[in-house]
Amino acid sequence: MLSRPLLTALIAGLISATGFAPLNLWPIALLAFAVLLWLSWSAPTLKSVLLRGWVFGVGHFTVGNNWIQHAFDYQDKMPPALGYFAVVLLALYLAVYPAVAMGLAWRFARAMPRRDRANGPDSGFVLAAAASWIVTEYLRGVLFTGYPWNPLGVIWLPTPIAQLAAWIGTYALSGVTLLVAGLLFLAARRQYRPLLIGAPLLIVLALLRADLLATPVDPNPLAPRVRVVQPNIGQEGVGDADYPERVLVKLLEWSGRPGEAPRLLVWPEGMVNYYVEDDYADPRFYGRADPRWVRTRIAAALGPKDIALIGGTALFFGPDARVNGAGNSVWSVDSRAALGQRYDKAHLVPYGEYLPMRSLLAPLGLARLVMGDVDFVAGPGPRAIALPGFGKAGIQICYEIIFSGQVVDRRNRPDFLFNPSNDAWFGRWGPPQHLAQARLRAIEEGLPILRSTPNGISAVIDAHGRLLESIPHHQEGAIELELPRPLAPTPFARLGNWLAFLTAGALYLFAIALRRRTR
Repeated sequence: MLSRPLLTALIAGLISATGFAPLNLWPIALLAFAVLLWLSWSAPTLKSVLLRGWVFGVGHFTVGNNWIQHAFDYQDKMPPALGYFAVVLLALYLAVYPAVAMGLAWRFARAMPRRDRANGPDSGFVLAAAASWIVTEYLRGVLFTGYPWNPLGVIWLPTPIAQLAAWIGTYALSGVTLLVAGLLFLAARRQYRPLLIGAPLLIVLALLRADLLATPVDPNPLAPRVRVVQPNIGQEGVGDADYPERVLVKLLEWSGRPGEAPRLLVWPEGMVNYYVEDDYADPRFYGRADPRWVRTRIAAALGPKDIALIGGTALFFGPDARVNGAGNSVWSVDSRAALGQRYDKAHLVPYGEYLPMRSLLAPLGLARLVMGDVDFVAGPGPRAIALPGFGKAGIQICYEIIFSGQVVDRRNRPDFLFNPSNDAWFGRWGPPQHLAQARLRAIEEGLPILRSTPNGISAVIDAHGRLLESIPHHQEGAIELELPRPLAPTPFARLGNWLAFLTAGALYLFAIALRRRTR
């Protein structure tokens, strides 16, 4: 049986995840984190606060990542029920990070003289908790390949406060979230001054981005346009013989016809199920269709100045001409059916796109977690691809877009980001959460983002993170708009996650200064 504090921590953790999409109950999430701070402050020992933070995290990440189970519904080699265990096992690991954050805050509080602790929690404790959350959430995003899904700061997207990500980044915005929860916690302890000072200050900071109030630019009928295609094709029937042709026909059907303005046509991740490159040594790989024939069909949907960005699979060969890897790739195709530059996904999904330590884990049967017989090979990282008439496109495939500070080549800044994805694996909760995190990247970098998925949610996002237009889940269609313009580089675009460390350091320094002044 769980003790009362642990049961409270578990319930608060479960409730806290309702702040994320699709529910977006961010006020409830703030209250849940205020409960976490109360539980952490009142813990009698370091062991107990670590346990309370960990139990809270288990509830938080189990609900927030429930969509992962849905991926197992399409894995023939593994039973779907295993997906539920996968969600909980992942939560057991991820919960370590909030546990460490609360442990650091508790240790800071216990550095107070005993007589001061008797007066209850203070702003120093809240500041230390916020700073510690920034550090641990950053570590969650980088350790063991990283898994920063649902950073806490994403709950602010329905509010202007989300715009702070352009100044301090997502991880620091998550620290601000803990700070706001802490103000509520202190107010519940009848310490109202921090709330009366902090709330107006936060609102003023959020409104500093005066460019949000700029007058919209009049549409130009001859300006470059983008057409985002969503064919509403899921994972069902992937193994059918007619699947590649059926998908290509649907993509072409929604690609529309050329107009006077140049169009950038964007298709979802991996939806071209034919090989499109010409230089494979073994012609047996082209058994399904000649690559030139495939590209010619795509080019037929393009006008003279149009370009298509398509997703498919590239093959890599060893010295013996055998396939030794594959690329989850995006190519540009022009109206002459010529391939342009290729981007290979760099941040691959472990146990999904490749098996870590294959020589050790494959004999244990874990190779069944990875679809296909060949691992995907990671590309070199973010890069900008030149598209004549449209500028430079930065490409981030699927969940690469969730990694704050890792989506743009800062030496060659793109004009927009293209985020093709296959969210058909993600159930009902995954797609809106994925979209929300893409919107945060737009705010951080000051770049518009184009999202194309097989069955939703596809969208065009402007450089402020606003949805210009989207196609709902499980609906086929297309979006055609004038290609959004980028903003000047934001502070985050210039400094990246150094701003998160600076924010965390500043919060720790303020906490220490408040403590010394109290003494």
